[in-house]
Amino acid sequence: MTVRPALPTDAAAMARVHVASWRTTYRGLMRDEVLDDPSFVVRREAFWTAALTDARFAANRVAVAEHEGTVVGIAMAGPATAGAGAGEVHLFVLYLLDCHHGSGAGSGLLDAVVGLDERATLWVADPNPRAQAFYRKHGFAPDGSEQVDDGVREVHMVRAGSTTAP
Repeated sequence: MTVRPALPTDAAAMARVHVASWRTTYRGLMRDEVLDDPSFVVRREAFWTAALTDARFAANRVAVAEHEGTVVGIAMAGPATAGAGAGEVHLFVLYLLDCHHGSGAGSGLLDAVVGLDERATLWVADPNPRAQAFYRKHGFAPDGSEQVDDGVREVHMVRAGSTTAP
């Protein structure tokens, strides 16, 4: 397994991982019409192309995990939104194909986009016990905030910098 910075040429593969992960993770939590929309992959590819080429996203860190030359995981973090603490990083995306869960790729992706010494935040679907356990293992804890995004209930998790998590 290799984790490396994402390149614009990765956008199509990143879109496939993004959509496959959503379809697996959010089936039953999100409307099927959203997950099964034939344009979903095309829209995600446009998103990833912009995220990797548009100057508006230059401050973000984007990484991919590859297994035998195929992209199997994606992650993106960047400056937290307005109202966040100074220097706070927000994990916007971390998705890994199911068959690679437990391989260490998720940890590698997280480390590639969020430094251990950085205070970080994220939103995670609830229920999503596997992802929540992964984030707890890496020093994140719920802060009590919740939101609904695309019909999916999410909990906010935060991590203080300088964690000793693996």
